[in-house]
Parts: sequence; structure tokens; C-alpha cells
Amino acid sequence: MAAAIALRSDFTGPDLRRLARRTQDAKQARRLLALATIYDGGSRGDAARIGDVGLQIIRDWVLRFNAEGPDGLVDRKAPGPEPRLDEEHRTALAAVIESGPISAIHGVVRWRLTDLCQWLWEEFRVHIARQTLSRELRSLGYRKLTARPRHHAQAEGAIEHFKKSSLPSWQRPRRRRGSSLPR
Repeated sequence: MAAAIALRSDFTGPDLRRLARRTQDAKQARRLLALATIYDGGSRGDAARIGDVGLQIIRDWVLRFNAEGPDGLVDRKAPGPEPRLDEEHRTALAAVIESGPISAIHGVVRWRLTDLCQWLWEEFRVHIARQTLSRELRSLGYRKLTARPRHHAQAEGAIEHFKKSSLPSWQRPRRRRGSSLPR
């Protein structure tokens, strides 16, 4: 069996307990208390019982504590998967959107997310979902806008003819003569 990894010597058990009392992060406090047990001469098994974890996790905490100190015991955000599009793809995508589709070449008269996904596949062999592409386009500053459909035979000014006009809400109605309302 391998020897246990020693804890750094610039802290003591009471130091870690004091840090655990001050922290707002419950998980960090639990980890600090488990390591304080080791500083006080307890076994790694005792620390694992206090931290409610296994021995391997205690070993990981010791490594993180030795490398980064008490701040190393705070949970971090997981990095997540690598993005599908890099800067080259994003600039090319922005250029294609700005120039607009050419119906003879691209076969469409306006870009849809499906069309842009297909273009990315044909151009760069990058497969990306429509929802992911929508998020990427939003991060580039684009919004999903479509023109309002209009009938081809609509007469100019036909809409204005049917609109109703009413008094603006800030104008008071005119008073009638002989009204008994006090001023």
C-alpha cells in the first residue's frame, strides 16, 4: 500500500476549523473539517467518515488543498464540452449571413437555421444542431427576424383606410354646457 500524501505544513487543525467557521460554502467547510481531523492525528478513514466520502475523495481533497490551499476546496464550475464552432467558423458564418443567400447557389431566398446548419456542414464538415446554432448566432449579435408577409395585390394605403382613430388618452373630453360638476 502506498504511503499517505502529507498535508502542507503551514496550516494546523485549529486553523482549518476557524476557516470552516468563517466560510459561507457548506461543502468547503465539510472538506476543511475532514482535513482538520487529519491534522489532529486522525486517520484518513476518520476524515472520510466526517466528510461522508470515500478514501479516494479524501486523497483528491488533500492534493487540491496542498496545491491551492483552502480555496482549492471550493467547488468549481465544470468546463463543459468544447464548442463546435471556432473563431474561423464564426467569422465565415457572420460573413455569409451579412452577404445573404444567393438563390441560384444556395437554393434559398432567406437564411433559416436549417439552411445555415447545412451550409456549415458543406463548408467545414461541422455538424451542429439548430438550437446550438441559434445560441451561437445570438452570441454574435444576430436575432431571428422575419419580414411580415404581405399579399402581392395589396393596395397602397388600404390599411390606413381601415384604421380607427380615437382621442389620445391624455386629452380630457370637452365639457357640456350646464354641467353640474364642480370645478
